[in-house]
Amino acid sequence: MATAETSRSVLWNPRRRTFTAGLVLVITLVAFEAMGLGTALPTIVAEFGAQHWYSWPFTVFLAASAIGTVIGGRLSDRRGPAVPLLLALPTFAVGLLVAGFATNMLVLLVARVLQGLAGGVLIVALYVMIARVFPEEHRPAAFGALSSAWVVPALVGPVVSGALTEQASWRWVFLGLAPLVCIGAVMLVPTARRFGARSADPPVPRPGLPLAAVGAAGGVVALNWAAQDPSWSSLLVGLVGVAALVPSLRLLLPKGTLRARPGIPRMVLSRGLLSGLFFTAQAFVPLALTVVHHYSPTTAGVPLTVGSVGWTAGALWQSRQRDLRRERVVAAGFALVGTGIAGLALSLPAWGPHGLVFACWFVAGCGMGIGVTSTSVRVLSLSAEGERGFNSAALQISDMLGQAALVGLGGVVVAALATSASPARGVAPLDLALLVAALLTALALVRATRNRTS
Repeated sequence: MATAETSRSVLWNPRRRTFTAGLVLVITLVAFEAMGLGTALPTIVAEFGAQHWYSWPFTVFLAASAIGTVIGGRLSDRRGPAVPLLLALPTFAVGLLVAGFATNMLVLLVARVLQGLAGGVLIVALYVMIARVFPEEHRPAAFGALSSAWVVPALVGPVVSGALTEQASWRWVFLGLAPLVCIGAVMLVPTARRFGARSADPPVPRPGLPLAAVGAAGGVVALNWAAQDPSWSSLLVGLVGVAALVPSLRLLLPKGTLRARPGIPRMVLSRGLLSGLFFTAQAFVPLALTVVHHYSPTTAGVPLTVGSVGWTAGALWQSRQRDLRRERVVAAGFALVGTGIAGLALSLPAWGPHGLVFACWFVAGCGMGIGVTSTSVRVLSLSAEGERGFNSAALQISDMLGQAALVGLGGVVVAALATSASPARGVAPLDLALLVAALLTALALVRATRNRTS
């Protein structure tokens, strides 16, 4: 209890509480926009007569976010986190205003590019700011607060967005957030000025980084496209994406990441694998519940909300565990995600205990909360000050890539093995493969930490 109270006092003491409040507010608003768009988008495309462009607001956002992530990391290392942070927030607000006043789909896509660029820059700059504002032992609590900012938008974001769309206009989904983003920016300014100056450590020269960012954006979009429309033709698109990504990743990820070299590379790789396993399994939860167990679409989406609550619970739990080895906490995250996936596999048959999905996906969400947050904490603790931006950006790139690659691959597997009437034929073997991958990774992380201590 004392540890928890000390962490709270550090988050909310007079020197840091304005920054903590601004951090939570800004992330909450970004989350509301992300959750609300999916609800409002059918109305938007219908109004613009652009149904064939339905997936593009998500696609261009993802591409711009990949580029923004790299830019944010480089600027944070070269100029300090204050510059990218104070550029990203007004840019995000402008993107919201452009979206709110859009007259056609092209304008909306421009707005989404602005939002994606700003969002990518913003999250990396905030990571670096957390490393500067909070002592190392209290960073888990800061990342726990950041994760908790997603829970209210996950619970009520789609409902609020739907109500605004029906009762007023979809435009207020964007316009209503813009002034609040500006308030969040004002709250962050004093701390950014105090802690956001250029680092004394010179950044490592990284020639070719802008081109690698573009290659990563193209590759992530291709993989995401394949995930949205799983088929054999999509597999070809995904392979093109991989071809674009491979040379880019040599510059965008720490050396040794794909070989799981100890330290930062292993944590970066773990982040991508963990996100990929979780979101691949989650992508097929509503399908299994609606087709196999005849849930309504609304009820079939409830496990996703339960997973978000579990994510927050896991993030808050890890914030109180300052003395645990972070590699082992990440291993526990993989084990919990694997447990949740095992529950999904058991509930897939028509005779399966389908109610188990709700409890198991809470467990999987807890695994994500402790695992994702712990990778961030560990990477920042191992990073030199002049490398925090690059390494934080690498975490985000790995996260996006892991999701896009595994969800796309999972979609191809399900499309090849399943039928519309019997999705379990494809989802069941996919879940079993994901379960094995999660447990093997957890064991590998535990063994690696034992070897280092022996």
